[in-house]
Amino acid sequence: MDTIKDFEIKQRKYMPVFPKASGKTTVYIEGYPGEDDEPMAATGFHGVQITTLYDQLKRYFEINALVRVGVDSFIYYCEGDITKRVAPDIHIVFGVDKYPLRRSFYTWAEGAVPVAVFQFLTDATEHQDQPEMVTLYLNEVGVQEYFVHQPEMEKSPVFRGWRRSTTGDIAEITQHAQGGLFSEALNLWFRWENQYNTHVRLLRPYLPDGTPITTSMENHYLKRAACMFTVAETQWQKEAKRQQVAEAVAVAEAIRRHELKTEIERLRAQLANRQNDN
Repeated sequence: MDTIKDFEIKQRKYMPVFPKASGKTTVYIEGYPGEDDEPMAATGFHGVQITTLYDQLKRYFEINALVRVGVDSFIYYCEGDITKRVAPDIHIVFGVDKYPLRRSFYTWAEGAVPVAVFQFLTDATEHQDQPEMVTLYLNEVGVQEYFVHQPEMEKSPVFRGWRRSTTGDIAEITQHAQGGLFSEALNLWFRWENQYNTHVRLLRPYLPDGTPITTSMENHYLKRAACMFTVAETQWQKEAKRQQVAEAVAVAEAIRRHELKTEIERLRAQLANRQNDN
């Protein structure tokens, strides 16, 4: 089966099912800042990790108009209190319109909270009290799953996740034998691989059957390769058909020659018999 079409079939097969949120799309609410005065402080390692995973998740969920993938933006989760906000590196919300884009996300206005958030550890955040952050995201904000990952290869590997059950209990997600974690909320596997050319410990998503979710650039090259294969296959088919036609012509010509030779021999034999009779 064609690789791209095969992925599209699986994409629809594994896509989570969820209801539409009860609120309405809210681009901006006056009085809730969409940014702060602090400069963005992320390393190049984090830049590669954030943009790569954002691109992969955005491309994967693009077929569903009710999935929002946010990156490095505020989530306000308590109406009337502008201090009740978080800004994870990546968050995914189900049941809300993908567009228009928002300056921030207001949980009470949209009637939904992120189902999963990803935080990539920096020098500042790796020393945060993780139990406190887990409680903040899963209990106070209401997120279903919270993941942290260290993308810098020079630092010790860290990839952990926590999940909140329907009863409100919090449990750490069990590591797979190969180092991956499965997100029940997103129905996706997440595993990291070392990118030695960039020194990034890159976290990537996979379908439940292990199929990798490609980036837009990787998908572009896959399409180009598929197109080139199709062109080559078409040329091969044309050449094969030409050879078939040539073979058919050759066979027909051989039959015609055989028939002509047989007819000549018959006529010669007939002529010889007449001469003998005379």
